[in-house]
Amino acid sequence: MLAIIPARSGSKGLPGKNVKELCGLPLIGYSIKAALDSKYISKVIVSTDCDKIYQISINLGADESFLRPSYLAEDNSMAIDSYVYTLERLAKEQGEIHDNFIVLQPTSPLRDSNFIDAAIELFHNKEADSVISVSQNPHPLHWSKKLSPDGKLSDVFENNTIQNRQEYEDTFTPNGAIYIFKSQLIKSGLYVSDNTFGYIMPAKSSVDIDTLEDFEYAEFLLRKKFREEKCSQ
Repeated sequence: MLAIIPARSGSKGLPGKNVKELCGLPLIGYSIKAALDSKYISKVIVSTDCDKIYQISINLGADESFLRPSYLAEDNSMAIDSYVYTLERLAKEQGEIHDNFIVLQPTSPLRDSNFIDAAIELFHNKEADSVISVSQNPHPLHWSKKLSPDGKLSDVFENNTIQNRQEYEDTFTPNGAIYIFKSQLIKSGLYVSDNTFGYIMPAKSSVDIDTLEDFEYAEFLLRKKFREEKCSQ
């Protein structure tokens, strides 16, 4: 399977985050390593508009490919357009046709190859159109509230009645770590169909880095993980 790692240079929450060193490795390196360690991924392409990200990615083992045009790396650019661009350019310039592919966002450093392989196996076993990694919401959605401009608290859901936590259905949120698609689904402009499945990941592996606080939390979890691995050897 083809892996695409999208890594544009612009980031408002944490500038330069994709190449910022996290426990001795550029952030993007964790996703590249996870892809290279996968049993099922045969090619790793970093889709970026930045020469620095591109060069670091090649040095870390990603397949040499091409930089994406700047119009696909603006704040309002749609990620789906960069995936279609990558698929079409691979077909045109390298004669490669990929019926499906996996997207690994570089902001998920605690997602390793074990999660990737399990998600790919789910994709194939279910003959899915797409698989999206999710983590369970820590609280029932019906506990959510909204604030008016003057600070008044009110329910998000109408006719909301108070129930015990156990009475609510579990809900899940995409965690940004793994997306697997049939290429035809993406080319039709969709991420989700009635044949889309969720791959559940634990919260501690679902950190998605957007801010400095996220980065520091991921650093804490990684150092803890490294200590535990060292102690078990």
